[in-house]
Amino acid sequence: MWSFPYPFDNLICTLLGISFTVWFTLLLVFIIVPAIFGVSFGIRKLYMKTLLKIFEWATLRIQRGVIEKNHHLYKPYTNGIIAKEPTSLEEEIKEIRRSGSNKDLGSPEFEMSDIFYFCRKGVETIMDDEVTKRFSGEELESWNLLTRSNYNFQYISLRLTVLWGFGVLIRYGFLLPLRVTLAFTGVGLLVVGTTIVGFLPNGRVKDFLSSQVHLMCYRICVRALTAIITYHDRENRPKNGGICVANHTSPIDVIILASDGCYAMVGQVHGGLMGIIQRSMVKACPHIWFERSEVKDRHLVAKRLSGHVQDKNKLPILIFPEGTCINNTSVMMFKKGSFEIGATVYPVAIKYDPRFGDAFWNSSKFGMVNYLLRMMSSWAIVCSVWYLPPMVREEGEDAVQFANRVKSAIAHQGGLVDLLWDGGLKRAKVKDTFKEEQQKLYSKMLVGNQADRSRS
Repeated sequence: MWSFPYPFDNLICTLLGISFTVWFTLLLVFIIVPAIFGVSFGIRKLYMKTLLKIFEWATLRIQRGVIEKNHHLYKPYTNGIIAKEPTSLEEEIKEIRRSGSNKDLGSPEFEMSDIFYFCRKGVETIMDDEVTKRFSGEELESWNLLTRSNYNFQYISLRLTVLWGFGVLIRYGFLLPLRVTLAFTGVGLLVVGTTIVGFLPNGRVKDFLSSQVHLMCYRICVRALTAIITYHDRENRPKNGGICVANHTSPIDVIILASDGCYAMVGQVHGGLMGIIQRSMVKACPHIWFERSEVKDRHLVAKRLSGHVQDKNKLPILIFPEGTCINNTSVMMFKKGSFEIGATVYPVAIKYDPRFGDAFWNSSKFGMVNYLLRMMSSWAIVCSVWYLPPMVREEGEDAVQFANRVKSAIAHQGGLVDLLWDGGLKRAKVKDTFKEEQQKLYSKMLVGNQADRSRS
């Protein structure tokens, strides 16, 4: 059997050793050390500007190629396919009666034409469901050289195809290994660092070291995603003894926020690697982990959250009240639990730029490993974070009203659609209470008309 001479084997080993040494030296000097001290050389922003120039050229080339070859250019309906005016049930039914009958609008209790309102609403919901479309990836009008980002991906020219192929080589041959290495480095340091800090006695030294370890490791993890984050209004950052609430798009929302400040995490106890991370983190910082059986006990959850926020020396709690990931086009109903405690709420709005990579996690379609692979093989994760002024529950305001007020502020700041629907509809059927609400509105309209006639 043929075998290579020993000198050749030694040469290969030497080259591999040199390659690994250069690789980790570059990581240490240009990424890990700057992450530890929270500084940046501006490489990622230059990278982002270069990508924007390439995307602009590719989009123009596609548009020109479509005209030359008479192809159909797909344009997504970013604002919905049905124009809807913000009118009430009563106003719309009166409009239908006015256009279909010459009778006095206040005379009958019921008209057959009223049925058309509910039929039209049903058809509109089927054609343009404003809930279901919040759980699919946001479609782009321009192409960012990712095959999963636009229906216009088809052969246009040789140069465009070569550029796409070169992009695949860069993303999977260079960026993906780099990001995986950084991710393992960040997670490994988090486990080791928090475990070591956990042996220290409680006090200021332990709190300081714990915050530094968390910030350092989360910043390394942010660089593992080539995340370019712009933080606004940092003077409003959450303070100890409060609750930070934010809209939820992806599991990496935690990393995005925790790389700029320390938080107490809330979640269910897991096994495997996630369980190891949770057990090491809780040794260094009082995070709140619940057993599976405890999560459904609302009173127990509220009691533990309330006990945490009453201690002004403990870190602010980070909560995502939607309870599920939304595709970063809207904010859906906030669960009222975290707004019943009576603590100061620090709203945060997060808005991702989908041109560089889709951060939305469709958990019903992709597993965590598949999702992370898609994230790490994207060009970058670009987002903006706004810290809103703290909000407190007003006198006479219940938890639901307070939650809706906070949600509205987040949606307005992030440029997101403010929806009243429950994100739980992602996996569950519509509750009967929604149907009953429409029935009550219609009944009130009829009863109101009758009362008006009685008074007259």
